[in-house]
Amino acid sequence: RGGACAHSDGKMASTAAGKQRIPKVAKVKNKAPAEVQITAEQLLREAKERELELLPPPPQQKITDVEELNDYKLRKRKTFEDNIRKNRTVISNWIKYAQWEESLKEIQRARSIYERALDVDYRNVTLWLKYAEMEMKNRQVNHARNIWDRAITTLPRVNQFWYTYTYMEEMLGNVAGSRQVFERWMEWQPEEQAWHSYINFELRYKEVDRARSIYERYILSRALSVLVLVHPEVKNWIKYARFEEKHSYFAHARKVYERAVEFFGEEHMDEHLYVAFAKFEENQKEFERVRVIYKYALDRIPKQDAQNLFKNYTIFEKKFGDRRGIEDIIVSKRRFQYEEEVKANPHNYDAWFDYLRLVESDTDAETVREVYERAIANVPPIQEKRHWKRYIYLWINYALYEELEAKASKRTRQVYQACLELLPHKKFTFAKMWLLYAQFEIRQKNLPLARRALGTSIGKCPKNKLFKGYIELELQLREFDRCRKLYEKFLEFAPENCTSWIKFAELETILGDIDRARAIYELAIGQPRLDMPEVLWKSYIDFEIEQEEYEKTRNLYRRLLQRTQHVKVWISLAQFELSAGQGERLQRCRQVYEEANKAMRSCEEKEERVMLLESWRGFEEEFGTDATRERIDKLMPEKIKKRRKLQAEDGSDAGWEEYYDYIFPEDTANQPNLKLLAMAKLWKKQQQESEAAAMDPDKDIDESQT
Repeated sequence: RGGACAHSDGKMASTAAGKQRIPKVAKVKNKAPAEVQITAEQLLREAKERELELLPPPPQQKITDVEELNDYKLRKRKTFEDNIRKNRTVISNWIKYAQWEESLKEIQRARSIYERALDVDYRNVTLWLKYAEMEMKNRQVNHARNIWDRAITTLPRVNQFWYTYTYMEEMLGNVAGSRQVFERWMEWQPEEQAWHSYINFELRYKEVDRARSIYERYILSRALSVLVLVHPEVKNWIKYARFEEKHSYFAHARKVYERAVEFFGEEHMDEHLYVAFAKFEENQKEFERVRVIYKYALDRIPKQDAQNLFKNYTIFEKKFGDRRGIEDIIVSKRRFQYEEEVKANPHNYDAWFDYLRLVESDTDAETVREVYERAIANVPPIQEKRHWKRYIYLWINYALYEELEAKASKRTRQVYQACLELLPHKKFTFAKMWLLYAQFEIRQKNLPLARRALGTSIGKCPKNKLFKGYIELELQLREFDRCRKLYEKFLEFAPENCTSWIKFAELETILGDIDRARAIYELAIGQPRLDMPEVLWKSYIDFEIEQEEYEKTRNLYRRLLQRTQHVKVWISLAQFELSAGQGERLQRCRQVYEEANKAMRSCEEKEERVMLLESWRGFEEEFGTDATRERIDKLMPEKIKKRRKLQAEDGSDAGWEEYYDYIFPEDTANQPNLKLLAMAKLWKKQQQESEAAAMDPDKDIDESQT
C-alpha cells in the first residue's frame, strides 16, 4: 500500500510540474539610466564590509580514543589521495600529504609519498629539498646522504643541492666526506661562488696548500694534456694573488701576477690587473717596479680603457715620485686627450698643432716624426685654398723641426720637396713654401738649388709674392742684372702693379741710371690699366723734383691734370710752384689757384672747391697783401642748412634729411639766392632786437632820457 501511495504521489507531482507555467521576462519600458549609479567597485566593497563571502570556521574536533584517531586518519588520507588523484602534477599536494604523515611520525609513509612524488616529477627542486630536510630533521643521516647523492646525480647543475649537502657533512664533522662532495662538485666546473666556497672550507681548517691547489684548478685546469680555461677572468687572478699576499706568500703572489700578465698578453690587456699588480708592488716598497708596470701598461692599453690606470699612476707619482714623474703623467694624459680629438676628426689641424707641440716638448725624434707623418697624411679632401691654409703649416712646422731641432738637413729638403709635389699648382699654390725652401737652401749655402726652386715656382705658378721674394734675394746678393731681368718678367706678368714699376725705377735710380728710371716711369704711366695710378704719378713727380727737373715736373703736372681735375693735384701743383720757383714763385702759385678755381666751378663736389679755396686763403694769409686777402674772402662761400626728401628702395617716402650746402658768390646763378639770404639775415636781426625791447621796456625809456 505504501508503494502505491508513493507511485500516486509521484504521478501527481509530475502532473503539477507539467501544468506549471514558466514566468515571462519582464519588459523594461523605461530604459533611461537611474539617477544613482552603482558600480562594480561599490558592490565588492559592500560585500567586503558585510562579510558575505566569509565562511564560518569549522568546529574543533577532539579525538578521545584510538578508534576516532584511526577514523580521522582514514578520512584525511582519503582526502589527500583524492586531491592527488585529481591532479598528480601539483607537487604542493604531495608535499602537504608527506608533511602531514611526518607530523604523525609516520616516517615510512612520508618516505613512500616522497618517492611516489619523485616518480611523477623528479626535476622538482623543492621536492628533493623537502625530502632531505625531513630525513635530517628525524636524524636519518644515511637516508639523507642517499637522497643527496641521488639529487646531485640526477640534477648536478642545481647548486643548492651541493651547498646543502656539503654543509650537512661539515656540520656532522665529516670533513673528509664534505671534501669528497666538493671534489665531485668541482668536476662539473660550477660557477665562481662554488669554488670560493670550497676554498673557504679549506681555509676554515687551515689547509692553505689545499686552497692554493684549488685556486690553481680554479684558474686553469689540465685535462688530457690540453689547457682548459675554466674561469680565466682578471678578477679571479687578482683574487688568487691577494690570497697569496694575505698569507704572506709574497713571492707566490708576484708569480701569480706575472703569470696573469703573460697569460693575457698584449691583445687582451686589462687595466685592473695592472693596477692591482702595481698596488701590490707599492705595498712591498718596490717603487721602481711600480713605475715600470704603470708605464708598460700605459704604452700598450688603448687610451679610452686606461682612465683608472691614469688616475692611480698620478696618485702614485704624487705620493712617491719627483717633479719629473708628475710631469710625465700630465703629458701622458694630455696626449691621450689629443689622440681622442684627432681620432674623432682627423682634419682638425688645430688639434694636431697642439698635439705636436706637446710631443716636441718631451719626446724622441722618431716619435715626433711619426706624429708629423700621421698629421700630414690627412690631406684636405677639397682642392680649394681656404681648406689648405691650416694644413700647409703642418708641413712648415715639420720642416722647421727637422732643420732646427733634429739638425737633419737632408730630411728637411725631402719634406719641402714632398710638400711642393703635393700642392696642386695648376689651381693654387703657397708662395710661402717656395720662399721658405729657397731660404733653407741658402742657409745650406746651396744657391743654385735656391734659384732653381724660385725659377720653378715662377714658371709653374707666378705670383707677386714669389717675384718680390726672388728679387729681394738677388738684391741681397747684389745681382742687379738678375734683378732687372726679374723685374721685366714681373712686369710682363702684372703690368698693372704700380708698386713694381716704382721699385724698378727706384732700383735704376740707386744704380745711377736716371734715363732708364725715367723711361720706366714713362712706360708705367702709359699703361692702360693701373691699380694705384695716383701713387705712381706721385712717385714720378717726386723723382723729377729730386733731380731738380722743374720744367719736366710742371709738364708732368699738366699731363696729370689732363687726366684728372682732382683738387689735390691742383693744391700739390700750387705747393710745388711755391717751393720750386725763384722770383716769380708767388705769382705762379697764385695763377695756379686762379686756374684751379675756374676749373673747379663746374665741379659737382662743392667740398673739393671749398678745400681749394681754404688752401688758397691759407696761402694769401701767409704771403698775400690786404687786397688779395679781401679778394679771397669775397670768394669764400656761404654755408647753409637745407632739407631734402629721402626715398626707400621700394620708392616709398623715408622722411627728410638735413644737409649743408655751399653758395659761392662767383656763380651768377646764385646772386638772387645771396640777396635773399642777406635779406633773411637782416629780418632775423630786426626780429631779435624787437623781442629784446619788448622784454625790457624800462631800458628803452632810460636810454631816451639820457
